[in-house]
Amino acid sequence: MPFVATSSLNVHYQISGEEHFSWLVLINGLADDVSTWDPQVPAFVAAGYRVLTYDNRGIGQTTSLPDAKDPRPYTSELLANDLHELLNLLKIDKYHLLGISMGGMIAQSFALAYPNDSTEGNEILSLSLCCTYAAPSLFCSRMFALWADMAQRMSIRDVMKDVTLWAFTVPFFLNRPAEVKEVDEAMDSLQMPLEEYLAQLNVIQTFDSTAALAKLAAEGKGLANLPPSKVMVLAGVEDILIPVLLSSQLERAIPDCRWWTTRGGHACSLEFSEEFNAGVLEFLNSLQYRQKIVAKQQ
Repeated sequence: MPFVATSSLNVHYQISGEEHFSWLVLINGLADDVSTWDPQVPAFVAAGYRVLTYDNRGIGQTTSLPDAKDPRPYTSELLANDLHELLNLLKIDKYHLLGISMGGMIAQSFALAYPNDSTEGNEILSLSLCCTYAAPSLFCSRMFALWADMAQRMSIRDVMKDVTLWAFTVPFFLNRPAEVKEVDEAMDSLQMPLEEYLAQLNVIQTFDSTAALAKLAAEGKGLANLPPSKVMVLAGVEDILIPVLLSSQLERAIPDCRWWTTRGGHACSLEFSEEFNAGVLEFLNSLQYRQKIVAKQQ
């Protein structure tokens, strides 16, 4: 499994797909490693994308370098900078960007810090913000505070097992026992130190892009300097961890962006992976179609 050293991390990453394919970069959520994308990567590769997945700071096989300071607690800006370093080291300069849950917050911070036409020279081809928000609201803030308390009083595994009850729908537990067992086994095998979990949890507790998005809208600018047709907000219609209401507020904060819903809750990318993948690919492929039309007109 490949690793690359940034200024502060030894980052574990995986690349799938042919060299001539367009890059699609996937950003994980809280306490998720690269395996969270197992239901997506084959479908995205089959559709003609070269996929980069990686372990965020604090999870999986990504580790801090021996002499580097680990600036806990983490922020979305810090994790966006980690991704920026990774892309530069891998010489990936043109890519579609997709983040889910906490990954959607990292993607927003990345788009705000490294927009197209900036001095960085990289180009974000599209932005997919899945099961995420612009700000947590009192509802989510109370829930996240409870997770922090439970993690310290009980264990991270206990928190994550509780989260799965609300991330999946009731029919998932009733009708798909083998997959429920797989989820339970994944939670039992989760290796994440408490301090790392709390450091990542801070990302979703403190994230707030509301003012930045409002400023862009007032100035008539797009997130990452993208036209709204190249930004999608996606939500599971039964999501109660990051309620659909909050995702729809994010959609309205990015005027005229694409809005897509799938069946399922916060774990829609796992429970209804085919529908989730189809939604993402319809969005991405529509951009390629428009690009071909524009090229013909020129």
